[in-house]
Amino acid sequence: MVRRLCDEADARRLLQSGPVTIMTVAWRGMTNAAPVAWTVPLSIQPPLVACVFHPDRLTGLMARHSEEFALNIPGPGLAKQVAFLGSITGIETNKIEAARLTVFGAQRIDAPLIDGCLAWIECGLESVTRFGDHDLYVGRVLRVQALDEAYVQTWKLESPEYSPLVFLGGNRYAVLGSPVEVTFATDEQGGLVVETPEEREQREEREARLAELRKLEGEALEERLRLEQVRPLGPPVEE
Repeated sequence: MVRRLCDEADARRLLQSGPVTIMTVAWRGMTNAAPVAWTVPLSIQPPLVACVFHPDRLTGLMARHSEEFALNIPGPGLAKQVAFLGSITGIETNKIEAARLTVFGAQRIDAPLIDGCLAWIECGLESVTRFGDHDLYVGRVLRVQALDEAYVQTWKLESPEYSPLVFLGGNRYAVLGSPVEVTFATDEQGGLVVETPEEREQREEREARLAELRKLEGEALEERLRLEQVRPLGPPVEE
């Protein structure tokens, strides 16, 4: 394995593994939507979440004035719409209509919710703070909804269709994969037991099966090569 230096700007991509969201807003009869890759929970009580926008983004400005917004969490079925929403401005275009999205009414705010998503978070705007060249929008969670097929206390990840979309950068996206349940044990000094006797036995069994498989594959290859070497060349060609 090769470890290499990256640019400082790569830090945001390396940390950018949470679900993509689509922020929706409504203000003075207008609606708008924009994908947001930088989102984070901030507090359990009160329930606060945050997302990051460039100061010039219309969606962020509308959230400032309306003092509310919704975070819609799409799955891979809306990947094209997510990419499209990030490519145009809503100044002269109704982005929701242009993206061929359908919406339904929220329960606590005026901003619309996008149909076909996996989950929806309605927020009241708490604060906006400038950090460097971006603004941090903090929202107090007012209502949360999610599809049973996708989420029950945690993301179920039983099907890619119902797994949240993750933005990797550029035009590359992914979906969250299989869940991994982790348990661990400690020794008498309180340190981590990296491998228990049971785990060691399981690993050795896997390695033995893999070695046997490789041996069988090697023997099969050797036999095929041997047969090719002794195979008759066929009848001579008449000139």
